[in-house]
Amino acid sequence: MTKTPLTREQIKRYAQLSPFELKNVFIELAQQAQAGEPGQKEKSSVQMLNAGRGNPNWIATGPREAFFALGHFALEESRRVWTADHLGGMPEKQGAHERFEAFVRRHPDLPGIELLARCVQHGIQRFGFDEDDWVHELTDGITGDNYPVPDRMLVHGEQVVRGYLADEMCDKNPPAGTMSLFATEGGTAAMCYIFDSLMKNGLLAKGDRIALMVPVFTPYIEIAELDTYGFDVTYISADKFAETGVREWRYPAEEVAKLEDPEIKLVCLVNPSNPPSLALSSRVADQIREIVASKNPGLLIVTDDVYGTFVEGFRSLAADLPRNTLLVYSYSKHYGCTGWRLGVIGLNDDNVIDERLAALPQQDKDRLARRYGSLSLEPEKIRFIDRLVADSRQVALNHTAGLSLPQQVMMTLCSLFSMLDEGQAYKHRIRAIVRQRLELLLEGAHMKISHDEHRAGYYVELDLLAEAERVHGTPFAEFLQATYEPVDALFRLAQQTGVVLLNGGGFEGPQWSVRVSLANLDDLDYLKIGHHLRVIFDDYVQEWKDAQK
Repeated sequence: MTKTPLTREQIKRYAQLSPFELKNVFIELAQQAQAGEPGQKEKSSVQMLNAGRGNPNWIATGPREAFFALGHFALEESRRVWTADHLGGMPEKQGAHERFEAFVRRHPDLPGIELLARCVQHGIQRFGFDEDDWVHELTDGITGDNYPVPDRMLVHGEQVVRGYLADEMCDKNPPAGTMSLFATEGGTAAMCYIFDSLMKNGLLAKGDRIALMVPVFTPYIEIAELDTYGFDVTYISADKFAETGVREWRYPAEEVAKLEDPEIKLVCLVNPSNPPSLALSSRVADQIREIVASKNPGLLIVTDDVYGTFVEGFRSLAADLPRNTLLVYSYSKHYGCTGWRLGVIGLNDDNVIDERLAALPQQDKDRLARRYGSLSLEPEKIRFIDRLVADSRQVALNHTAGLSLPQQVMMTLCSLFSMLDEGQAYKHRIRAIVRQRLELLLEGAHMKISHDEHRAGYYVELDLLAEAERVHGTPFAEFLQATYEPVDALFRLAQQTGVVLLNGGGFEGPQWSVRVSLANLDDLDYLKIGHHLRVIFDDYVQEWKDAQK
């Protein structure tokens, strides 16, 4: 790729790419800027700062230490059953808890052992677990010597994760009934499984009308456009302004009212949102609840709540509309464990999906009976949450379905960690980290955003066109639109300063907006990014003034 500025036509072509693919173009430009000109003797002063991807640069060490300490105990248990060079047996259940307590006493200095012991004890105290059954599940699970049984999720692990979701996604006030869980390979796998099973079970059909609350994580937009689905998409846009040039990123009542249309069968949202990073307001949640109660009772809701822990008092739609909502949650961002692939799908046992399955035409029931007939003598009674599991392995491989057991153990330990004082202190610390970075970014950019107590701050979306109007008025904003492509600023940032951001238009946000991840760089890097953004902005101002001469 050339180091000379790209033409408007070249930029326009690149802008057709997904933001996550366009990011690679920006990275290449930023690397070239960092390398400097060929033959240049002095090293380039450009530092590449990639704030395009939301992989956090922190990790939760506590659950990891507990996990590795548990691994030591599990190997001791294995060798106790069968000892030979590099050979052990399957851990035994009877007496497992007593042997675990003896192991803790013998190894007081093993990193993570104290936290692990308190996690185990918390499981017994809060959930009333049988001591041997509980310790054996953890021990056998981390050993990974068995297929997942049950395939949907381990028995004790499901109860722990359910408790975690009740605390963190439902503000410690979960709805009535039981939420059944399916442990998945991260939130991305959960998305794939949900769309696939809804189609396979005739709950959605190609070309159906669905809604997306935007801006939204780009894959939700792109999945809907795939030939497999070809959905007719209605966008619910967060386009309210707090004042001239300052977006609220909130949904007007008239936008939310689009969900009243009974032709809309499904609505998907990320809550808190990505990229604006705001939790759904109680006003909008109440409006959706009223729509479901009176206008569109069969509306299915998929809520992706991965950033919920970054907002005090967060409450998912799954807490207030449990019968209609599929909850998707990933541990990736909060715990800094994107590589672990830890996700979960939650569905209340009392739900409209199973009701709709029971009400399908006989022809569809017969088709589904053939699909799931190898799993049960009464396939029509298989719940949707269990159909998700079967469909994830093409039904025929249902007997080997399920998230790997070591992953489920890590998920369980992360959940237990959050229930302890240390986990709550960790949560408040990472919240403070992203908010400090947001303040530094805005300080460097001299830009204004709306104050919002429900801001997660994991990302921020900045509307450059709105900022142009706020600072210099409508004529300047019109000049930008007439003269440049909306992603021009991102190309300039990458090529001139080495900064990589994503285009907000790719998230179905305003075309001139940019997404900044506040999770993956050092604090002061955000001050630099803000400064570079302001310099680029000022360059546009000067070009506008020059054009008026």
